[in-house]
Amino acid sequence: MGRTLPSIAQVFLGEQEAFSRFRRALRRSDQLVVDDLFASAQKHLAATAYAAHALPFETFLLAMLLEEHKETMRLRQLIEEMLSPTASPSTQEQT
Repeated sequence: MGRTLPSIAQVFLGEQEAFSRFRRALRRSDQLVVDDLFASAQKHLAATAYAAHALPFETFLLAMLLEEHKETMRLRQLIEEMLSPTASPSTQEQT
């Protein structure tokens, strides 16, 4: 029997295509950011397939937010390490 529902990858590509006109209206630098957000959502398609109760795009947004938050946490940790009184001056100069 054939599939009755599209795969999550097909849904993702459809959502990405639905935003193509929005993307084209943006500045080139913003287009690259939108591309990066969709790329970060694409990393989590397997997990998205398990979120059957949510709308697909809500799950894609959550995946984008997840990647952005991971980066924020990484940068916070880096700042804390740089500001730590136990950090050696040579470590602070290298970063």
